[in-house]
Amino acid sequence: MSLSMYQASIPTFRRTLTSLAAILAKGAAHAEAKQIDPSVFLNARLAPDMFPLVRQVQIASDAAKGGAARLAGVDVPSYPDVETSFAELQERIAKTLAFIDGLDAAQFEGAETRSVTLKLRDREVTFNGQDFLFGFAVPNLYFHLTTTYNILRHNGVELGKRDFLGA
Repeated sequence: MSLSMYQASIPTFRRTLTSLAAILAKGAAHAEAKQIDPSVFLNARLAPDMFPLVRQVQIASDAAKGGAARLAGVDVPSYPDVETSFAELQERIAKTLAFIDGLDAAQFEGAETRSVTLKLRDREVTFNGQDFLFGFAVPNLYFHLTTTYNILRHNGVELGKRDFLGA
């Protein structure tokens, strides 16, 4: 039995975004319980040259919706990067989940060989769909989930492996 590109991507994107939402909910609850201004967490970074938590979540959302759209052969929806609260980040995740859940498995037929070109800061990179999914989209999504987790964990939010992996 072979694994379709839909089966290899959409459930992974959905589970990762759901974990991200749960991790953010724990961060918001921790800030409230400890009477910490949420902006402390939202603007926190692991290192001075890394993006803050808000941007990590935005990029995770972009990785999931961009990955799904490119594999499905549809336009990538554009979301402005304007979130400044935990609630707004949750809305963005919900919107991303709604988008990927609206894609049909049939749209992914042939996606493993579909050409995907990304415009990066300094160059363009072209992949076939399979290499894009496993060599770029999924690792990028996990990187930003991991960084969000680590920012909150570093700042005292009680998170564990189960939070990262999801229910």
